[in-house]
Amino acid sequence: MRRFAPLFVAVQVLSLAFLLAALFPSPADAAPVPYAAGATWAAGAPCTPGSGVKLRGRDLTEGGTLPANLRCADLTGAKLDGVDLTAKDLTGAVLRKASLKEADLGQVHLDYADLRGADLSDADLGQLRARKADLRGAILTDADAVQAEFPHADLTGAVLTRAVLTQADLTDATLVDADLRDVTLGQAKARKADLTRAKAGGAKLGQAHLEHAVLRNADLSEAEFTQAELDGADFRGADVGKASFIQASDVNLTGARGTPVNLPDDAVAPGLTGGADEDTEAGVDDVVRDDTGDDPTVRPGGTRGPSPAVILVVVSGLGLILTLGMWGVAHRRRQRFAAEMAVVRHAAEEDVTRFGEEIDALDFEMKINQISGPSQEWRAALDAYEAAKQALGLARTPYELRAAGVTVARGREALRQVRSRLPHTGGSH
Repeated sequence: MRRFAPLFVAVQVLSLAFLLAALFPSPADAAPVPYAAGATWAAGAPCTPGSGVKLRGRDLTEGGTLPANLRCADLTGAKLDGVDLTAKDLTGAVLRKASLKEADLGQVHLDYADLRGADLSDADLGQLRARKADLRGAILTDADAVQAEFPHADLTGAVLTRAVLTQADLTDATLVDADLRDVTLGQAKARKADLTRAKAGGAKLGQAHLEHAVLRNADLSEAEFTQAELDGADFRGADVGKASFIQASDVNLTGARGTPVNLPDDAVAPGLTGGADEDTEAGVDDVVRDDTGDDPTVRPGGTRGPSPAVILVVVSGLGLILTLGMWGVAHRRRQRFAAEMAVVRHAAEEDVTRFGEEIDALDFEMKINQISGPSQEWRAALDAYEAAKQALGLARTPYELRAAGVTVARGREALRQVRSRLPHTGGSH
């Protein structure tokens, strides 16, 4: 029997490894990385901030022409409400206390930019890139920042109430004292992010990556952490009252306050600080040796209890049975998810296809009538169609498919603007 003990140990280890692989598959990194091809960024700021074109305090909302080169520009206190800055390069620019309400900053480069106190309320920040940008005290209320990138950025004290940051990159970002109430951070990458004292009541963090994030003393009441990755996240002092953790991974709420809901079976709830381990150790000590110091496995009359090898075999067998049972549950769960995903994907693909047909129909109408629409809006509609197709190809979850839906909605708005500006013709519909 002892010869076979190592074999059972090996089987048990392999079974546990298989279980972990089945229950916790590595999530696909589906968020696209725009402008990565051929781009080379310096380790530090590319220029002296504000050393570019001087537009300090200018009002650029009345049809003023923006210079072609805005890299490292000085736009301190400038007024850019509603201005279209799509795909502009504002790397290293100074936009302190600038007003950018409802501005279109889709795909804009703001790496190393200074946006302290800037107002970006209701702005379109889709796929914006702001690596190592300074957004301390900035206002992003109701901003649409789907797939925006803020790695290593400083958003201390920023106001992001109701902002949509689906698939946003906040890796190692600083959000100390930030206002994140009712923000949407589905599938956001926020590994090692610092959310100390952040106000995130009602925030939606489904499938967010918060590994080793700091959430000390944060207000997380009624927040949603469905399927979030929380390995190493620090919740000490945080208010998790009514926060939901459905299928969240590695939930450890040691030192947190309040009563959360929907905790996974393996989660560490607030108030549990390792007492179970201490009880286990005490219990083992009680079993191993009694008050007389005698070995309890030796029965009266000199007869010994079951050998360690037998116990190991029994435990290994039970563990293997449990492993196979849990694998079956996980397998059925994945099958249900695949079926649901197929339905959602089909609907998203049909929506993108219809959008493409709308573009073709308008293009045919303009060619027949020998007219052309506004190039900027037409280009935006075509770009949105391509971006939606790309999002469909990369999507692996319903959350990721929402990005395609948001992009199609933006494209249809651009298409509507094209139609509204076309001259009336007899063949128009």
